[in-house]
Amino acid sequence: MTHETELRAAAATIVIDGRQHCIVDLPEAAGDSLQRLPHILRIMLENVLRTAGDDASRAKHAILNWLESGRSEEEIPFLPGRVLMHDTTCGPALVDIAGMRASLAEAGHDPSLLNPVLPVDVSTDHSVAVDVFGTSDALLRNMEREFGRNAERYRFMKWATRALTGVRVHPPGTGIMHTLNLERLASVVTTSRRDSVSDGVSWAMPDTLIGTDSHTPMINGIGVLGWGVGGLEAESVFFGMPVMIRVPDIIGVRLNGRLKQGVLATDLALTVTERLRRIDLADRFVEFYGEGVSTLSAGDRAVIANMTPEFGANSGFFPIDEQTLRYLHETGRSAEHVRFVEEYAKRQGLWFDPKACPRYTDTIEIDLDEVEVSLAGPRRPQDRISAGATIEALAPMLAGRPVSDEDPGHGSVAIAAITSCTNTSDPRLLVAAGLVARKARRFGLTPPGWVKTSLAPGSPTAELYLRRAGLLDDLESVGFGIVGYGCTTCIGNSGPLPAIIEQAMTERGILPIAVLSGNRNFPGRVHPQLEAGFLASPPLVVAFALAGDVNRNILVDPIGRSAAGEEIRLADLWPSGDEIDAALAAATNAGDYDVSYEKAEASETWRVLDAPATDLFPWDPGSTYIRRPPFAGFGKGTLLGTYAAHPLLVLGDDITTDHISPAGQIPQVGEAAEYLVERGENRRDLNVFASRRGNWEAMVRGLFTNKSVRNLLDPQIAPGFTLHVGSGEHLPLWRTAERYAREGASVVVVAGERYGMGSSRDWAAKGVALLGTRAVLASSFERIHRSNLIGMGILPLRLPADRHPDNLHLRPGDQIFIEADPSRIIPRVPVPVTIWRASGANETFIATAAIETGLEVEILGGGGIIPLILQRVINAEATSRETSAPEFTGNGDSNRREASPTIRR
Repeated sequence: MTHETELRAAAATIVIDGRQHCIVDLPEAAGDSLQRLPHILRIMLENVLRTAGDDASRAKHAILNWLESGRSEEEIPFLPGRVLMHDTTCGPALVDIAGMRASLAEAGHDPSLLNPVLPVDVSTDHSVAVDVFGTSDALLRNMEREFGRNAERYRFMKWATRALTGVRVHPPGTGIMHTLNLERLASVVTTSRRDSVSDGVSWAMPDTLIGTDSHTPMINGIGVLGWGVGGLEAESVFFGMPVMIRVPDIIGVRLNGRLKQGVLATDLALTVTERLRRIDLADRFVEFYGEGVSTLSAGDRAVIANMTPEFGANSGFFPIDEQTLRYLHETGRSAEHVRFVEEYAKRQGLWFDPKACPRYTDTIEIDLDEVEVSLAGPRRPQDRISAGATIEALAPMLAGRPVSDEDPGHGSVAIAAITSCTNTSDPRLLVAAGLVARKARRFGLTPPGWVKTSLAPGSPTAELYLRRAGLLDDLESVGFGIVGYGCTTCIGNSGPLPAIIEQAMTERGILPIAVLSGNRNFPGRVHPQLEAGFLASPPLVVAFALAGDVNRNILVDPIGRSAAGEEIRLADLWPSGDEIDAALAAATNAGDYDVSYEKAEASETWRVLDAPATDLFPWDPGSTYIRRPPFAGFGKGTLLGTYAAHPLLVLGDDITTDHISPAGQIPQVGEAAEYLVERGENRRDLNVFASRRGNWEAMVRGLFTNKSVRNLLDPQIAPGFTLHVGSGEHLPLWRTAERYAREGASVVVVAGERYGMGSSRDWAAKGVALLGTRAVLASSFERIHRSNLIGMGILPLRLPADRHPDNLHLRPGDQIFIEADPSRIIPRVPVPVTIWRASGANETFIATAAIETGLEVEILGGGGIIPLILQRVINAEATSRETSAPEFTGNGDSNRREASPTIRR
């Protein structure tokens, strides 16, 4: 039986608002098992039945058999309906595609054969920086600087929209990708056509996606299944390859009760993150269930789901229910579409029942009424504390530092930023911040002069509803004027620190603090000079800005004095739930969303940017932004094998992608700075690393330069450097790698727990690959980074529990002998590893290949995902020049432009 025949057999017809649609009949396909399946697996079942071709029947049984134990070793293909990217992940991906097209042309093939098969949306949100704040024209001036710095990159992105079918770029000013996704792109249920099966009738299906940002699961808050992947994995999906995953473990989180008065979604998100980080969630999905779910708005849910990478999972999924429909209505979706979503979800068994208890791999419970007003910090997002416990949390970092009695001093707030998709996508949280500002304004409170304040909402719609509620003036009065619509401080684009803070750091060695409504606070993440930061709800950010420091119990101690001299405490400023609801009702207008986005999309500055209109991108050898990458070609074959390697770096726990490949401001001194200045760039304005990801030579010089990086090979090694064994010299990593390459020597990286946690950036893997790394041996890997390493052909090896880098005691001259014969590499295979000590002693242990699927084995065998994609394009061309569609067919929104096939004539 062909797949088309099977699909006809699994299909049914529904009529909604007089319109007929074909569907994969989930109740019929799964029978009594459907209600026992987690909602995530129900969506995956629909997907494989519709898209998996001849593999659909096997994949269906793999999903249904999962119910026996809640676990499976079976692989299934998942083909999402669309791809979502932001400018600093799409940049490297598009540079790769430009390089791949050039390689095809040089090999005598048509470069236009390489074309996405799915709709690709790109936001431009990761470039705007807080250069200007506290002035009425801050937004305008920051956007002017953004275009001035990044015009070359933006022209390149416009080239991609002309050369690649189905790629749509949303210009600067349209907001953060996850807010854009929630408010505008997501349909929850969508349609497409498959004429060979449905005779021209449209198909209805769940809206699904992958995104090249680890916070993509934010969309799970409204019942859309999507998760974050690395740019390399996204590139494979562009060209018709499904995401291959094991039928995943699903962890059920039962929510009971309801939140107390004064407790906000941020507090719950930080509590969930704290609880779930105690569990190993690598390559697992999380689904929320229970009666407490129904008490949470879609905005609340999105805040929680946004923290998915912080609690270490693939998803933080909330099924479709009345709150989903309310959100769609409030954000301007049509009444007809809202009915369509409701009827489809109920017909297909995708509607949430708060009393249901599906089968899960494991479950935990969280009582909502036990959640307190919280912060997380000062170094990691999972380190939740009571909002009043900042003094105790900061104490270990202050130990041994000289006492400073002057202001600003230790614990002074240098940055107070309402930023990030995490919290600024929920209008309720921004309104709460506005109400705190309103009350502070009435008391005459303002932040001290050393606090850099900023407000960067997730979308331009926020300005309309804050202004309608009269809260924008209140926020501006205490320093929180809008500085941009983008990620800003959350990803390190915080701009310069106040001069008074920099002076105090230089002269008195103070430890200043960042307080932000973001999702990450790793040292150096928010600003390269800041080691400590607290994550907080937007109204708490305002409160700490007014206080000026964290050296108090913010819940009970005075924050400041009013104009009349009375002490003002948080209780005097904090709004009640009724106050927030009333202000939100006054602020909300469903018509705002289309108006604000259409205005932003019509940016004249973006429209007049000139860009090439050619199939091949014209590389400029003098560019400091866009350079043809050496890895975007057919490659040199597999890196697997049996070999001895020098440990290039030996690292401890919690090495994040920020540590590996930084995203923040490029320092004025360093290898990357010297490279750029030699090519005519201004040392005082080198832009951020995230904007340079299209230039591999600049990026490779920034690897591991975060000041928190410690190379355990030798405590004297500076960040960004290592020891070259042959000469004994301490050299920049990229120069050491060049020497080893000339000598024909292999290198590996060794690390501790949670290696690669944080952002999804593929450059953390690309950079390590450019250093010649053949394998990374770590105690554990963060999921997306593990996938990115494999995408670059690098073998991830999981160290046994008794072989942590701390007790391996690797020293210069030691070598690591790895037996990774390509013919025996399979998922999770044991791999013998021997340490050859410089002293002559040897010790052997067994590592485990951190490989999850057969496709990953194929990628490693081919030397990486890019060579594999190119070879598949050529093979398809050779097999049939008449091919018009890939094996796996896209299922994008019918309102989007038609996606082109992988191979086209």
